[in-house]
Amino acid sequence: MYKLIAMDMDGTLLKDDKSISERTKNAIKKAKAKGAKVVLASGRSIDGIYGYLKDLDLISDGDYVLSYNGALIQNTETKEIINFKALSGKDGKILRKVSKDVGVNILGISLKNGLFTPKNTRYTQQVADRNCLKLTVKELDEVDEDDEIGKFMMIDEPEVLNKAIELLPKELYEQYSILRSNVAFLEFVHKDCNKGAGVKALADYLGIDKSEVICVGDEGNDKHMIEFAGLGVAMGNATEEIKSIAQYVTLSNEEDGVAHLIEKFILED
Repeated sequence: MYKLIAMDMDGTLLKDDKSISERTKNAIKKAKAKGAKVVLASGRSIDGIYGYLKDLDLISDGDYVLSYNGALIQNTETKEIINFKALSGKDGKILRKVSKDVGVNILGISLKNGLFTPKNTRYTQQVADRNCLKLTVKELDEVDEDDEIGKFMMIDEPEVLNKAIELLPKELYEQYSILRSNVAFLEFVHKDCNKGAGVKALADYLGIDKSEVICVGDEGNDKHMIEFAGLGVAMGNATEEIKSIAQYVTLSNEEDGVAHLIEKFILED
C-alpha cells in the first residue's frame, strides 16, 4: 500500500480557477481515513497554502506540508519545523546583480517580512496574491543580510525570461537549486533543496520507504519528486518533460486527475 502521496498545487491539485473539486476533496478524505499521509508540496509560501490545508482538513498533529519547493517542511498544526534550508539577504544581492545583467525582474519572499521586489508588475502582484503576502517595493540591496528567505524568483514575460536563462552564469547552478515553475517564473532555493529532497526528508522522518510514496505534478519544479517516488505521476496537462519521466500519466487538473490517481492507486489497493 502507498503510505504517502505528495502533490503539487497549481496545475495539479487545483483547477485553473484555483479551486478544489468535491471529488478531489472526497478522495483525499478517504485516502487519509485509510491511513495515507496526504502532503501538499508547493513552491508557494506557507501563507499561500494554509487556506487549502484547512479546506482539505489537513491541519493536525499528524499532517505535514512542504513549501518553498521543499526548502521548508512543517507540521501543519504545531508549525514545528522538520527541516528548513533558508537563503539570506546576501543571496539577494548576488541574484539582484545577475538579474540586472540578464535584464529580468526579481523578487524575494522573506519568512518574516513578506514579498519584496524592485518593480511591481502583474506577475509579482500575482505571486503576492497567490501567497497571501504583503508586497513591498524595494531594492534587494536593502534587505537585511541575515533575513531568512524562502526563495528568490526571476520573474518576467516568458520571452524575456527565456533569453535571460540562456545568459545565466553557469556557476549559479552550483550555488543554487534553480527550478522553472512556470513560463514566467524561475525560482532559486537553497542548493540542497527541491521537492524530491523535501519529500525524501519527510518520508525518512516518518519511516516511510520510497517504494510507498506517490508524487504527482505538472511542471519543472516537480521533476525531482516524481523521479524520487516509488510511483511518479504526471498530470494530463503536464509538460512533455514531466510526462517523459513519469511512470503514469493521470487526467488533467480540469478533469480531477488527482482524484483519479488516488482512487486508482490508494482507494482500490
